Amino acid sequence: MKKPLWLAAAFVFAPLVALGQESTLRVVSAFAENTQYVKNYEAFAKKLNAEGKGTLQLNFIGGPKAMPPFEVGNAVRTGVVDVALTTGAFYTNIMPEADALKLTQRPATELRKNGGLDLINKIWNEKANMVYLARIVDYSPFHLYLTKKIDKPDLSGLKIRITPVYRDFFQALGATVVQTAPGEVYTALERGVVDGYGWPIHGIFDLNWHEKTKFRVDPGFYNAEVSLVMNLDKWKALTRAQRDLLTKHSVAFEQQNDFWKKYNEEEIRRQKEAGIQVIGFDAATSKQYYDKAYDVGWASIIKASPAYGPPMRKLFSK
Repeated sequence: MKKPLWLAAAFVFAPLVALGQESTLRVVSAFAENTQYVKNYEAFAKKLNAEGKGTLQLNFIGGPKAMPPFEVGNAVRTGVVDVALTTGAFYTNIMPEADALKLTQRPATELRKNGGLDLINKIWNEKANMVYLARIVDYSPFHLYLTKKIDKPDLSGLKIRITPVYRDFFQALGATVVQTAPGEVYTALERGVVDGYGWPIHGIFDLNWHEKTKFRVDPGFYNAEVSLVMNLDKWKALTRAQRDLLTKHSVAFEQQNDFWKKYNEEEIRRQKEAGIQVIGFDAATSKQYYDKAYDVGWASIIKASPAYGPPMRKLFSK
């Protein structure tokens, strides 16, 4: 039986443990190579590989062309790959708790101090055979982008492309939802298969979606999350020195998240110049829209995970 392309690639690029203590970790991205997420990862990997020569190396296999985004989480869980740059929204099929990462109202650096990261790793170890290394996107709200204008937060009659991040919220607003991989959104917009989509404040230019987008709804809601996760068994197989090196660089990567504040301001400017109009509501309606997003989000998490939902909410919320 012919192996799927992504599975074949994983084995083609599978590393051999070098002589001595050097190990090479296979890394995939759920996002395309031209995105800012991967560009930032490449800078991180370059630094780690320079310091880790003879100890630990990262070997980047590729993005969605190497492995479909919604298969990345399971590939990490089962050890087909060692590390992934991905978002919890892409592996909720493994564990519903992954969807709670969008609801963080505290920055990653604070979650390292208040016990939030410890709780994440407890759950990720137990339910997904993963280690949560670092959150490398923060301070970035999601928005609803549309090809048609609305004058109130009512999506009845509209078809909206979703991931699990905003499925429940957009459905609560009356939308008909359609889940697709990011690489299929441009064509769906072009053909009128969908009337809009959810996405962070940044990134639509990386995918050329701005060409088919007419409106952005404000305010934003939730907090975009992209993280580095690792197979737990592979983590345990590393030496203490290798784990320390990987942790050191992962924490340093996470500490650069202020980058997204300035980057997002630039993206807002670019959207305006591209002709994307802002749809806003009055203050009371905006608050209801924002609060509903979180009420719906936490209700879904707690229903799916009654044991872990409440403590996650306590540590993640302000």
